[in-house]
Amino acid sequence: MSVTPLQALPLDELRQRTSTKWRKYGEDVLPFFVAETDYALAPGITRVLTRAVQLGDTGYTPPDPGVREAFAGFAQRRWAWSVDPSDVFWTGDVMMGVVEILRTVIEPGDRVVVMPPVYPPFYDTVEEAGGVVERVPLAATDAGWAIDLTGVEAALAGGARAVLLCNPHNPTGTVHTRESLAALAEVAKRFGATVISDEIHGPLTYAPTAFIPFLAASDAARRVGYAVTSASKTFNLAGLKCAVMVAGGDTQRAALRSLPWEVEWRTGLFGALSNVAAYSPESDEWLASLLAALDANRRLLAELLAEHVPLARYLPPDAGFLAWVDLSAYGWGDNPAVKVLRDAKVALHHGPLFGAEGAGHVRINFGCAPELLREAVERIGALTRS
Repeated sequence: MSVTPLQALPLDELRQRTSTKWRKYGEDVLPFFVAETDYALAPGITRVLTRAVQLGDTGYTPPDPGVREAFAGFAQRRWAWSVDPSDVFWTGDVMMGVVEILRTVIEPGDRVVVMPPVYPPFYDTVEEAGGVVERVPLAATDAGWAIDLTGVEAALAGGARAVLLCNPHNPTGTVHTRESLAALAEVAKRFGATVISDEIHGPLTYAPTAFIPFLAASDAARRVGYAVTSASKTFNLAGLKCAVMVAGGDTQRAALRSLPWEVEWRTGLFGALSNVAAYSPESDEWLASLLAALDANRRLLAELLAEHVPLARYLPPDAGFLAWVDLSAYGWGDNPAVKVLRDAKVALHHGPLFGAEGAGHVRINFGCAPELLREAVERIGALTRS
């Protein structure tokens, strides 16, 4: 059955938004940096938030806002992942959850594996939890990226106590295979380490690729792992503050139950309400339309780069609305986003913030109207001819 792609809002409406994407730079700049998308909310979310405002329902989040059951239902529908609702806990956002879990599984000074190039807050999160970053870069090939299992094993053998996994990976859009996730779990089990999997981009996986939640990869994964995720990236809800932490087994469930009560209280009421609406079957049709739009845009970006920025290297992601683009062939320095912003008035995310592997790279948010994406790439292309 064909799906009608979701249409982005008009630019004049988007510029009325007050979020970071639309307020960091002036109106002469096209914003493609932060991970906010340009679509209207799913109708079910709009309805529940509108009703809450009408009622003045703006108080504290209740003890059971329905998040655990809604997430479990979503996981079953999307990924055939059977989640016990009692294993689901909530907090303000994914990075809050990661920090709190890390604090329970490492001691100050313990090393934590991260896999650059990776979402910049991963580095800060490890440090906030008292850990030390142990870099094990993704293995890069012409076909894409993969977990360097040999490197992870060496890090854990050398004393690292945890692995912070990004699945799907930000910024490359890599969806890790069941085999690689199961192998990672076996390595972690052998060394008594913990794996914390950030799965916020999971709902945005494009067919025919299948997203495999880490905790669904194997029995070993459930024994060593936690998952932390949210509807916020898929449904553009970052400002409303709600994420879920999922325990793999009894030990992890006990650890999450032992967290300070304030961890749960950081969840915003609007975040809980909107996450429940996002995870409901009512929002599945909207999500299908979003995926159709993003799928078209990831392919369009490849065509636009080939036409206007032909020396750029870009592999369309298997998930998400973020493109990892290598511009190093143009000699625009380690951080080409600086030149692109200054001379083309297009704001891209700075590649080096994702790690040393990001030198010469930019990250482009293609969760927008195709026309806007075209204009941005044409502006960048003009720099190659100047």
